[in-house]
Amino acid sequence: MAVTLYDDGIHKCIGFTELVQGEGIQANQFAIVNNGEGMLLDPGGNLTYKHLIAEMASFFLPSHTRYIFASHQDPDIIASANGWLLITDAQILIAEEWTRFLPHFCVKGVTEGRLIAIPPRGMRVSLGGASLDIIPAHYLHTVGFFQVYDPISKILFSGDIGASLVSGADAASPVEDFERHLQDAHMQAFHRRYMSNNKACRLWVQMVRQMDVEWIVPQHGSSFRGKEMVGRFLDWFETLECGTDLLTPSDFPPPPVTVC
Repeated sequence: MAVTLYDDGIHKCIGFTELVQGEGIQANQFAIVNNGEGMLLDPGGNLTYKHLIAEMASFFLPSHTRYIFASHQDPDIIASANGWLLITDAQILIAEEWTRFLPHFCVKGVTEGRLIAIPPRGMRVSLGGASLDIIPAHYLHTVGFFQVYDPISKILFSGDIGASLVSGADAASPVEDFERHLQDAHMQAFHRRYMSNNKACRLWVQMVRQMDVEWIVPQHGSSFRGKEMVGRFLDWFETLECGTDLLTPSDFPPPPVTVC
């Protein structure tokens, strides 16, 4: 299912929320199109590859794909890299840390000259004359994690930050009841387990509060639309204890004694 997030006739943002087939975790894929030139964001793996090709054709042709952005290295993010490199002339934007890991998804030589290493402080890229900001979200949830902020639509494509466990159909609708979403969509449990620690959360929130964000759109689950809901999410995330904050000695038990 394709959902138009923004469209002013020249600049478009599109979300695809129901392409995962099989037993894989629900995941959203995104495209930004400006003057007919496209960027795919976190296109996924083999479970989404052929379906995404079919869906995106309504908005721009694969041959007009300039960039493929990978927020990080997980298979639900970029395991289909080989296919995209074979059918497009696009370059893949990925953190410096993962440029030597990405070729493991591909046939030998196909990534040569096709990878753009995102530096730790992020970068700005041009798409059909528009500027897109690649911003850091270090250790949320992995080293070398980045997000895309689109200043035209004021959408922050946040990757795993804000992720929740819902069906594809539910992912197409923004969150309306924040407190209920925390529990019913397992958002709180997901973040407590997958985010690294509160220090990283706080530093990220400090950065985002300086930006003009109207919509936070994660890679899994529902989005947070409007200044009020964005603020609710930032307030919650800023104080979240997670990851290493929650570790205790009981998480590191000695090996069990097994008698064979």
